[in-house]
Amino acid sequence: MSFEEAEVIRRRAESFLRNAARLIEEGEYDLGMFSLEQYCQLILKYKLLVKKGSYPRTHSLRRLIRELGEFNPGILDLVNKVGNLHYIARLEEAYIASRYLPIVYEEGEVKDMLRFVLEVFKPVAEAV
Repeated sequence: MSFEEAEVIRRRAESFLRNAARLIEEGEYDLGMFSLEQYCQLILKYKLLVKKGSYPRTHSLRRLIRELGEFNPGILDLVNKVGNLHYIARLEEAYIASRYLPIVYEEGEVKDMLRFVLEVFKPVAEAV
């Protein structure tokens, strides 16, 4: 994949993050949670694309994080620290739940997830 194609994925990821913040502000918590997961998934795939030229066809954040751990072991804190793993697991669940299941996300949990993504996930992912 070319550099330009990789940049499309990066820009799309950042758009999902901005969209998540906007949706959460508007009270659209289910779609906000989905957009947070999409940001995380795409930014991990972008990093793998840049580092190794490809990424696995998976929606599993845990698998993507573990593959990136080959290049920067620091990212493994997202799955090795139990507190972080709970957030990652909730994001993985959101991929399916917000699209197909009658699960309703509440304001507090989605705002806390946004905080986690901005303050923990994003800085760790950017360091790869």
